[in-house]
Amino acid sequence: MRLIIPLAALAAAAAGFAQAAPTTAPVSNAAAATDGQAVTSYPPEFFTAARPSTAFEMILRTPGFSFDNGASVRGFAGAAGNVLIDGERPLTKSESLDEILKRVPASTVLRIDVIRGGAPGIDMQGRTILANVVRRTDSGGLTGAAQVSSFVLWDGRRLPGVRAEFQRHDGPRLLEGSVVLGQGPDDQTADGVRRRVNGAGATLISSQMKAGGSAWREWLTGAYVTPLAGGRLRLTGVVQINPFKDDFVDTLTFPGGVESERDRIRRKSGELGARYERHLGAKGGVELLVLEQITQTRPNIVFNGPGVSRLFNLDKRTGETIIRGVGRYRAGPALSFEAGGEGAYNWLTSRTDLIVNGAPIVLPAANVRVEERRGELFAQATWRASATLTAEAGLRVEGSRIVASGDTNFGKALSFVKPRAILIWAPDPVDQVRLRLEREVGQLNFDDFVAASSVANTGAAIAGNPDINPQQAWVGEATYERRFWTGGVVGVTGRYYRLNDVVDRIALVSGATVIDAPSNIGRGSRTEAAVQFTLPLGPLGLTGGLLKGQATWRRSRVTDPVTGVSREISGLHPVDWELHFSHDLPKWRFNWGVDVIGRFRETYYRATEIETKQVHTSFALFFEQKPRRDIILRVEIQNASARDVVRIRTVYAGQRGAAPLSYIDTRDLQPGAIFLFRIRKVWG
Repeated sequence: MRLIIPLAALAAAAAGFAQAAPTTAPVSNAAAATDGQAVTSYPPEFFTAARPSTAFEMILRTPGFSFDNGASVRGFAGAAGNVLIDGERPLTKSESLDEILKRVPASTVLRIDVIRGGAPGIDMQGRTILANVVRRTDSGGLTGAAQVSSFVLWDGRRLPGVRAEFQRHDGPRLLEGSVVLGQGPDDQTADGVRRRVNGAGATLISSQMKAGGSAWREWLTGAYVTPLAGGRLRLTGVVQINPFKDDFVDTLTFPGGVESERDRIRRKSGELGARYERHLGAKGGVELLVLEQITQTRPNIVFNGPGVSRLFNLDKRTGETIIRGVGRYRAGPALSFEAGGEGAYNWLTSRTDLIVNGAPIVLPAANVRVEERRGELFAQATWRASATLTAEAGLRVEGSRIVASGDTNFGKALSFVKPRAILIWAPDPVDQVRLRLEREVGQLNFDDFVAASSVANTGAAIAGNPDINPQQAWVGEATYERRFWTGGVVGVTGRYYRLNDVVDRIALVSGATVIDAPSNIGRGSRTEAAVQFTLPLGPLGLTGGLLKGQATWRRSRVTDPVTGVSREISGLHPVDWELHFSHDLPKWRFNWGVDVIGRFRETYYRATEIETKQVHTSFALFFEQKPRRDIILRVEIQNASARDVVRIRTVYAGQRGAAPLSYIDTRDLQPGAIFLFRIRKVWG
């Protein structure tokens, strides 16, 4: 917390530092008349000292911008991150946005535009700030990269990896592909200690834990872009195989014995996509998109301890088909319209088995099929009212029908109206105020529809519940941002959420049995205050130095459905903060830096227990040497602070609030430093 106290002073001091901001330029051809105060452009020369090799490295150095990978939700619009490529969001949901940006060579980037508030011809996707990676249109030939890396863990394990990617331009045609093979660590699973005490503080269990985990990546991606019928067609394909394993051995020094858990999760997914775009005259255009995704997830978890054994198996398969169409029209240099629709078909099938001491346990909604048919119509307008004022207004209308069969037979229809209004006032080139009012509707999590189990040390059953409404919220947001020096930015944001149909857990009671189940629990509220800044250190005497940081404070309130008492919302971090320092030394072709990720806490309220996870502050260092333009050597020391990962379970003898405290179980895992060694060769 001490590291983020100076941020408020920084916001106040920024007014005295205002000088010439970076050059401003239009977002894209579609927004050629956009006023410069809405869009700040950073050409490749701005990043020269850092010598980035990919667009992702450029994005991380972009002033006043915090990268967001997006959400893993159903539908196309709701899953967007906050970076566009050539004015469009990537045509995939399987690949993360950072992985896509890592495949864009820095040599092909014409500029990076930071769009604050909105611009004609750009779909802000409900955000008030986006970055747009604009690629060169005159780049040709073959570009690509290959790299070899290895993680060396605190316990001596070595996890190797390789990746390769290429892009071939032939005029308007583009062929690109990549392959990733390798292992990565589970940096929150390690050796540690565990202690369980009863309500009187007497020790029930004391143990030493040995634990470790890792995951594989086996990824293959490809894309092809070609002119077609006066427009442009993009085809994409993704195949991903992700095995994951965790192993725990818990030696009980008191009262004696051994507990062990073996987790194996295998996930496979495939995706195909197509996007067609065509201009209709000088002012209009259309876009058609089709996306198909299929995923299989198979967890196998085995737990054995004194007098108890548990086996949990799940075979879950999901699929999604999305068809989306958008029409755009520019009525003039200051006014643009967009309208369209999206249809989606989602399905899930699951088979769940829980066996305790050799006896099968019946779980509600263990074997089900869920289908959802959803449609959405939307329209929005962006108006540059003056050189200093921009307004955006939009309306989305969503309807869906959900049907469940199998252990549970259920069907219902849902519909929501989602208006949005954004106002941006930029009285001068360095100041900007952004206001947003919007009704947000969350995405239903299909995992809540099916049964699950928390096997480790608990065996707690979790019922499935298809009868859940998505959470809704009226959101009000205000941001003040000031640019200073060359590349300096500081921004302060406040948000308020008025929530309906909050999704959390309720208690299902049958005799002496109490089972968790996801459900809507009523109304709630959430308040956020955030600050972010980019501080070039050259004017302060450290040439090539850069400090970026952000922090968010949250307060939330909801009525606990189990106890009837007001509490915070499950899983919501009260505080998140991070700082990133980098120092570029172009003369030696060398970069180094420090990343600090602040301590955070998340608490989950269950039917018979409260579970709290605390991850302590983490420090990481990196050193990067570029002996030649096409060779990059990098060393990272991740988790240099050897942060603790603590899980605290407060368990009651029955329903929480009615039954007495049974025990408090604290597990403190202590992962050490992780060394990453990487060599990357680029060409083109």
